[in-house]
Amino acid sequence: MHVDAVDTLGHDGVWFDPLWRVEVVLTATERSLLTAWPVRRLAFVAHAGAASITTVQAYSRLEHSLGVLALVAHFAPDDHDARVTALLHDVGHLPFSHTLEGIAGLDHHTLGREAVHDLARSYPVDPERVIAIDDGRRPSVLTPAHGGLKLDHLDSFLRSGQAHGRTTTPPHELLRRLRLVDGAVDADPDDAAELVDLAVREARAQRSPANLVPVTVLRALVSRAVTGGLLDDAGLAAATDDELWAVLATDPATAVEARSLRRHPERWRLHVGRTSGAGVYRHVVRRSYLDLPTADGRTLHDPRVDELSASLPYEVAVRYEANPSGTEAAPRAETTPGTTTPLSATMGPCARTT
Repeated sequence: MHVDAVDTLGHDGVWFDPLWRVEVVLTATERSLLTAWPVRRLAFVAHAGAASITTVQAYSRLEHSLGVLALVAHFAPDDHDARVTALLHDVGHLPFSHTLEGIAGLDHHTLGREAVHDLARSYPVDPERVIAIDDGRRPSVLTPAHGGLKLDHLDSFLRSGQAHGRTTTPPHELLRRLRLVDGAVDADPDDAAELVDLAVREARAQRSPANLVPVTVLRALVSRAVTGGLLDDAGLAAATDDELWAVLATDPATAVEARSLRRHPERWRLHVGRTSGAGVYRHVVRRSYLDLPTADGRTLHDPRVDELSASLPYEVAVRYEANPSGTEAAPRAETTPGTTTPLSATMGPCARTT
């Protein structure tokens, strides 16, 4: 069936990953988990977070999770604990993925552990084993023993690279030449160089206006909604992207700016560095995912990675500027006076990527 329609429910008992072109014969546990709402919900959460508003990167967290499952099945088809962990490793993500990490003190790792324990009440899952693998406390193909590029990030770099046209080698051909050494990706020098380039370009994309403008504005609006009582912690954690948008687009406190962000994101301008003033939203990127593969067992070094790491924390400000002079005020609802004070939108320890 997958030749005609790649479904995410395992109807025909297989998952065929269109990026890696790996066919996974699903176990009974995997098929049942694909119908569980905490897993299904990931089909409605953009892997790219708020960047899905302004870029072509529109695939979901579920597609990424199934991609990691395909990679585990490729390298270790009989490691059923790792396979289940791959499928569940993102169940704690907030709507729009890493974009909203840290708001209301919410952390996807903690939420993920809670979700795994909840799932274990209804499905044949060993929660402590899954969590230990995901945390790296239990050796696995998913968790490099000595650092390096792991399968989770490999899927992220290649899936994003393919969506944005950055890849040189077709991912399924590259996969056939890759190796795992103690859970870390190892490659021939040429292939390793391509993987390094994809990691660097992904980190740069995270700092582009196409990412940082919607991330900064969305974080500000959601923070306002939480502070104003429109959303509680549990409701935010459980929402899908579309459910969250329904709140932001209909409440007077956020509706005007939410519509502006979706309809005219080009009117929101990014300024690098600390900026203050009326209508300014600030954001700080504190981490980039720059784990690199090894090349024939040798640790790689790239000056671009040093440069990107040295520039952290990376602080930006976003302001609504409908015309070049920047004289037009940001769109705001009249029912929310005083909200023009600068609102800090600082990202927590995780940046948007994986």
